[in-house]
Amino acid sequence: MTDHSIIVTDRIADEGLALLRDGGVHVEYVPGLPKDELLERIGYHDALIVRSETKVTRDLLDRATRLRIIGRAGVGVDNIDVASATGRHILVVNAPDGNTVAAAEHTIALLLALARQVAVAAATLASGGWDRSRFLGMQVRGKVLGIIGFGRIGRTVADIARNGLRMDVLAYDPYCPASAMEELGITPVDDLAALLRASDAVSLHVPLTADTTTLIGAHELQLMRPHALLLNVARGGLVDEEAVVRALDAGSLGGAAFDVFATEPLPPESPLRTHPRVLVTPHLGASTHDAQRFVAIDVAEQVLRFLRGETPTSGVNLAEVQQ
Repeated sequence: MTDHSIIVTDRIADEGLALLRDGGVHVEYVPGLPKDELLERIGYHDALIVRSETKVTRDLLDRATRLRIIGRAGVGVDNIDVASATGRHILVVNAPDGNTVAAAEHTIALLLALARQVAVAAATLASGGWDRSRFLGMQVRGKVLGIIGFGRIGRTVADIARNGLRMDVLAYDPYCPASAMEELGITPVDDLAALLRASDAVSLHVPLTADTTTLIGAHELQLMRPHALLLNVARGGLVDEEAVVRALDAGSLGGAAFDVFATEPLPPESPLRTHPRVLVTPHLGASTHDAQRFVAIDVAEQVLRFLRGETPTSGVNLAEVQQ
């Protein structure tokens, strides 16, 4: 495969790069490459590997005259214009399993930290305070966790919450059979409003699509319990962030934790950064050494498999491209 060329424009783990370089292909590793330079170079490559930083847009694909496959070292492909890629018969693959545990663990970490006010209490102590009575937390055992989206990460969060934290878990996912939830001891709910009304904490685990944009807005927040916690470690844009701040200020929501945002990086002036009942992290859901190693290896193997004429295991648009 020495005549094949791969360009990698975001940082991936060394193990993935080693696989590519040992795979008999030319590898150009240029993380952080400016868009104008990428536009100039993309036409010389058969494959492109990205994480979330590179935006694979229509104008970029217009220049990609040799490109046959795009590999996303992670799950979400909202930074890739999949429709335009499909129209050009370019396969898009992702690594859906590699960061499942990392994202689920980060969700649970935020849940516990928010319930016990860990971040604000630590900041107060670091600044010289000792106000124990101010930080009366919520015990999560016996509480109800509502999960929106019952894919790989949602299921893993449900398993940890139910079997590890002994929470009662509800799940809403119109694309998942109720029997799949019941087999795991999870209570299926066929109505989003019912889940919001019944939950002490709600966690989002769905992709960002036209149907899920602002899935949680002012109306949905009004349905939640005043003490309830809202968690988004899935995708920015699923939640109306301004409506969350208003709900918190009005006392109609107990707290919120965000790892992803409608605009990233989160603007310095965003009230989410300083609100006392908001916990924010800078898109760390997949940021473990283990997860980055797993997704890099996975996507490298799939790209090499495709270039050898074999079928990848996680083709996002495989059926459409093969038509």
